[in-house]
Amino acid sequence: MLSYTIRRLFSLVPVLLGLSFIVFIMIRAIPGNPAQLILGQLATKDAIADLTRQLGLDQPWYTQYFKYLGGLFTGDLGISIKTKAPISSEIWPYLAATMELSFCAMAIAIVIGVNAGIISAWFQNSWFDYAAMVLALLGVSIPIFWLGLMGQWIFSVNLDWLPTSGREEVRNPISAITNLYILDTILQGRMDQLGEVIKHLILPSLALATIPMAIIARITRSSMQEVMKSDFIRTARAKGVRMFWVVYKHSLKNATIPVLTVIGLQTGLLLGGAILTETIFSWPGIGRYIFEAISNRDYPVIQSGILIIALIFVCINLVVDLLYAAIDPRIKYR
Repeated sequence: MLSYTIRRLFSLVPVLLGLSFIVFIMIRAIPGNPAQLILGQLATKDAIADLTRQLGLDQPWYTQYFKYLGGLFTGDLGISIKTKAPISSEIWPYLAATMELSFCAMAIAIVIGVNAGIISAWFQNSWFDYAAMVLALLGVSIPIFWLGLMGQWIFSVNLDWLPTSGREEVRNPISAITNLYILDTILQGRMDQLGEVIKHLILPSLALATIPMAIIARITRSSMQEVMKSDFIRTARAKGVRMFWVVYKHSLKNATIPVLTVIGLQTGLLLGGAILTETIFSWPGIGRYIFEAISNRDYPVIQSGILIIALIFVCINLVVDLLYAAIDPRIKYR
């Protein structure tokens, strides 16, 4: 297991290098000059050329790339063209916001999706089975932006139960420690702020959770149905084991691997694909951070943001692979 983990970690290096090169080339194909955007439409050609030189954008692309790559190996993500601040110091609050939102959404998706899939397989062809699968189909089909706007209209505008946007109460801001607001409020013992943070999380988390919830429910149902036809399940039932334990102890454990694969993939996708939810709910996450950087042609921010998301994605896949062996003893890594 240890040797396999080390090999997988080393294999991440060429993957991330290849990704950094592709992203570097692609973002420079975006029309527009960052110097022009910074100085505005009324800037003179000499001023634009001077700023282009200062930013190092007049150098050949391979010189810029190897300079950027050299910085990565020393932990330097570069300097933002727009804010002139080191990216390593300003990116964490945005990444923390997206991580908090994504993991809350994934927790909702796992709890509801897995149990809906289990009960659907348990009571196959029942009214609950049909209702759950119809809702799962709707969950995959309904656009997130529409669901988010409807949630704001119903629960914020009409019922006034939940806030429409942001991460915190503006009049009572969080004293950030880790920038994970739930953790920060607990560390400071501010239960009043914790309630506000959770209220701000509910709508965007539910909107973001709909697609992975539906996919997890369908995969769980399919996997559970296959396992429940196995001989060892029939044997357990013949011995008089309660159906609850047959389903949740014996069947679920053996049906977990496909479900775990989907959970890992969906978690990685949520981290990189939350931009619609972040835009609708004015959530200051890394998706909006990268989107604004694209609008401003802020090349270092785009490169670093995408690279960090990719690193998290491949690390999640590695963790999922290692969990396979922990769940199923028949799987051995060498």
